[in-house]
Amino acid sequence: MKRTIYTVIAVMLLTVACKTTKKGTENKSVAITDAVTQTSKKTAHNPINIDSSLVRKHLYTLAADDMEGRKPGTPGMEKATKYIENEYKRIGLKKFENLKTYRQNFTHEGIEMSNILGVLEGKSKKNEFVIVSAHHDHLGVKESGEGDRIFNGANDDASGVVGVLALAEYFAKKGNNERSILFVCFTAEEKGLIGSKYFGKDIDPSKFVAGINLELIGKEPKTGPKTAWLSGFERSDFGKIIQKNLEGTGYRLFPDPYPKFNLFFRSDNASLARLGVPSHTFSTTPIDIDTDYHQVSDEAETLDVGILTETVKAVAKGTESIINGKDTPTRVVIEE
Repeated sequence: MKRTIYTVIAVMLLTVACKTTKKGTENKSVAITDAVTQTSKKTAHNPINIDSSLVRKHLYTLAADDMEGRKPGTPGMEKATKYIENEYKRIGLKKFENLKTYRQNFTHEGIEMSNILGVLEGKSKKNEFVIVSAHHDHLGVKESGEGDRIFNGANDDASGVVGVLALAEYFAKKGNNERSILFVCFTAEEKGLIGSKYFGKDIDPSKFVAGINLELIGKEPKTGPKTAWLSGFERSDFGKIIQKNLEGTGYRLFPDPYPKFNLFFRSDNASLARLGVPSHTFSTTPIDIDTDYHQVSDEAETLDVGILTETVKAVAKGTESIINGKDTPTRVVIEE
C-alpha cells in the first residue's frame, strides 16, 4: 500500500515537472519567435529600396545615341547635363554654397564646361560633407569610319551617374542623414580629371569627411556575384567601414585587384584624395578583360541592370554609418 502511494506521488511530481518544463520550453519558444519577429520587422522597416526600373531608365537615357558620347562642349553633353539637373530638381536637392544653379561653370582650353552639384543637407552635422560622385563625360563621336562611331560610355561612366542619381533619390526619401551629402557629376574626367581638379581647388578639405566615387559599376567582377572592389583600399579605413556595414547582407567588398594599373589616381577620387579626403572609387568591372572599355561597343545593352542595382544598394548600406555620423574614416595616405 505504501509503495502504491509513493508511486502515485512520484508520478504526480513527474507530471508537474514535465508540465513546468514544457511551459518553460514554450515560453522560450515564444521569446525566440518574438525576437525573430521583431528582427524581421526591424529589417523590413529599413530596407534598401532602389528602383531597378528607374536605374534602367537613367542608364538607357544617358547612354543613348542622342547624347553623342557626352563629350564636353557638344550638344549631347548639354543634353546630358540638363537631364541630370532636372533629376536633381525633381529629387529636391539644394544648390551648393553660393551657386545659383546646379552647375559649377568654368572654361578649360576654350571649352565651356560644368560640374553638376546638388546637396542633401544633413541634420545635426550639416557642415560635414560626404561626397557621392561620378563623371558624366565620355569620348564623344569618332571623326570618321564605318558603322557605329558613337562612344556611348554606358559603363564608363553612365553607370556611375545612374548610381549618383539613384542614391540621391534614396537618401532624400529616407531623410535621416546627419551629415550633408554632396552629389557631384564631374565633367572632363576623360581629359585628365579636369572637373574634379577644378572643384577641389576652392574647397575646405577639412569639411569633407569622405568621398565615394562610382565608376564602371555595371558588370560582374572576377570576385563573383554581389561583390565589388575599392581603389586605394589600404590608404584609409574607409573600405573597412564599408565591409563592416555590409556584414550579413551577402554583399562583399574587396581591395583593388589591379594594383599595377594605379587606378586610385586615375579617377576623380584622386583630386580629393590629394587634399587629404578619404576618397575612393567603387567599381565592379573586370577591366583587365573587359572588351568594351573605351570602345564604341560600351552600350547599355552590355550592362546588367540587376548588378548595377545591387551595387547601388551596397553603396547605400556600406556608407550608412558614415552618412549618419557614427563613423569617420581616417584621412587618406597619399604617397604614390
